[in-house]
Amino acid sequence: MTNYEEIDFSPVVALAGDEVVTHSPVRDIRLPSGKVLALITLDNGRDHTRPNTLGPATLTELGETLAGLKARAAAGEIQAVAITGKQYILAAGADLSDISKVESKDHARLIAQLGHKVIGSLSDLGVPSFAFVNGLALGGGLEIALNSTYRTVDASAAAVALPEVFLGIIPGWGGAYLLPNLIGIENALEVVISNPLKQNRMLKPQQAFDLGIFDAIFPAANYLENSLAWADAVLGGKKVERKNEPGKLERLTKWPIAIKMARGMLESKIGTVPKSPYVALDLLDKAKSGTKAEGFAREDEALSELVAGDQFAASMYAFDLVQKRAKRPVGAPDKALAKKVTKVGIIGAGLMASQFALLFVRKLRVPVLITDIDQARVDKGVAYINDEIGKLEAKGRLDADGANQLRGLIHGTVDKSEYADCDFVIEAVFEEVGVKQQVFGEIEKFIAEDAILATNTSSLSVEEIGAKLAHPERLVGFHFFNPVAVMPLIEIVKTPGTDEQTLSTAFVVAKGLGKNAVLTADAPGFVVNRLLAKVMGEAARAVYEGTPVADVEKAFGPLGLPMGPFQLIDLVGWKVAAHVQDTMVRHFPDRFYANENFHALAELEQVVEKDKGGRVTGWTKAAEKTLKGHVANTPASAESILRRVQDGLTQEIKLMLDEGVVPEVEDIDLCLILGAGWPFIDGGASVYLDREGASERVFDGTFHTPPIRGIAHS
Repeated sequence: MTNYEEIDFSPVVALAGDEVVTHSPVRDIRLPSGKVLALITLDNGRDHTRPNTLGPATLTELGETLAGLKARAAAGEIQAVAITGKQYILAAGADLSDISKVESKDHARLIAQLGHKVIGSLSDLGVPSFAFVNGLALGGGLEIALNSTYRTVDASAAAVALPEVFLGIIPGWGGAYLLPNLIGIENALEVVISNPLKQNRMLKPQQAFDLGIFDAIFPAANYLENSLAWADAVLGGKKVERKNEPGKLERLTKWPIAIKMARGMLESKIGTVPKSPYVALDLLDKAKSGTKAEGFAREDEALSELVAGDQFAASMYAFDLVQKRAKRPVGAPDKALAKKVTKVGIIGAGLMASQFALLFVRKLRVPVLITDIDQARVDKGVAYINDEIGKLEAKGRLDADGANQLRGLIHGTVDKSEYADCDFVIEAVFEEVGVKQQVFGEIEKFIAEDAILATNTSSLSVEEIGAKLAHPERLVGFHFFNPVAVMPLIEIVKTPGTDEQTLSTAFVVAKGLGKNAVLTADAPGFVVNRLLAKVMGEAARAVYEGTPVADVEKAFGPLGLPMGPFQLIDLVGWKVAAHVQDTMVRHFPDRFYANENFHALAELEQVVEKDKGGRVTGWTKAAEKTLKGHVANTPASAESILRRVQDGLTQEIKLMLDEGVVPEVEDIDLCLILGAGWPFIDGGASVYLDREGASERVFDGTFHTPPIRGIAHS
């Protein structure tokens, strides 16, 4: 087994560079029993907006601190060690800016081993160790707790998670071995694999306590005092029950069954392209037997392999886009130019409009007006909104006063004159230029001259929609993605005439709604729908050539998308998809595919059959009948389908950059990640297309110079 004490860590410590070091000062606390507990408080000297992270210099200092405490424990000076964090934060995991600088697989292994040496020593101090998780604990932060003898958590901590699989790696500092042996395999599968794959879902403290990750949970008001008193009781003999700790029977029976079921779920949901979920699954499987040292050695090897690979390099690129570029939108005007929004108007009261109303009222806490062509539709929309507020209240996400306040801010009417004091008005009506022109024309008669108009069109020309307005300069595209409450992207579309106040207001409103905004030019399909139309069009082309629909879905697997093209079409709606395809073909007939028969399919109640995992397995009988006579007998191979979509996406992205639809390829990738769920392991689309050679095939170059590849290919 690895002897971490004999390893020379200087090559990775030298990588620390500009690391913001999280220091580990210690103070002795004499407990009521008379015992002395040495309390380490992790603190990088910054406020809560810059979380503690664990880079090489931080780990080295913490290692020295723990070695000193081990010596003090041996001398009888202290009877326990505890570790906590600065206000609101324990640690947000490894310093990814450093881990992405590693130059070789050996260096990657050293980072894993350094973490194991330092954090692992929490279980080998000669006295009990306590983790007082007073706030955010992600990745290595949670692994600090797992390596400790006992754990408490602040009930108000922001989040607890092992998000590594989301980033293309695995919990590499003990999490993959320790967690399943603490809380059982089924719970560990949820935390290590399922949650990261659900848009990086995290645990609230109570959830983590219920799973058995923590031994005690205390309210924020007296968290440290309660934790110290609890630790004193434990040192005095208080028994700590571990409710989900696996026994021998689970290891023999439940463990292999759970692993087998998880593998099947992964293959069904994400295919076999992403590596990290399967590596994590294997580590969790092997954790049922063997020693901790063997488990840590497996983590060292697994982490070094993944960190050296292409998927991690792409993930770091994607992570940087989401963490930095998304927070500072390129092209956004000075926010000081924005108009203050004190009331919002929504044209329409259907499902999409009602979702808008709920989002605006929850996030902006301003009056929201909805209208439609008759009172019955308005009443239905208001009832839906009130019902959704009730659901949030039932889940405990709103208290009774908050729910009543939101209901009081929603108002529905057919009287358009009530738009007079609205500052921001958005339409959610039928996707047809004439309809949108008509409703804006009616509303413009009532609103103030400086009120902002926004259209949620998914692919139509915003300039054309505003062509009949008296003040087209105040119209902006404000394109949400479905489901509105969940998807984090808004495409803000600027026409040649959109003024700076309108644009600035749109960005400020988007931020107020908790969304990430990307500026795009007024081009057909903007960014996301233009590229998804290419994906869906190539899928439709293959079907009409005679390729079975299930084979087409499988052919798209290497793209790593969260769902196949026809599964996606079924989600967004066949009529919407047919409309988008028509729009793109009308503008670019030589590059996009559409088929008139697609509209006949869209009229059916159900078009495709699916398995339990939601994957498309075939057509319904009604769809087969509708397709009859319209499908050729020249099925395409999986290789040719994939190559066509790769080359088509490459061509379209290059043209979008040449046309100035967005300033840089990073903005396209950001849109795809946030608006289409394009996986981090692809780095959006451009990194993947460079890696697969499509960029070289299409334009004899690459989107990134040099292409973004893992250490193994550098």
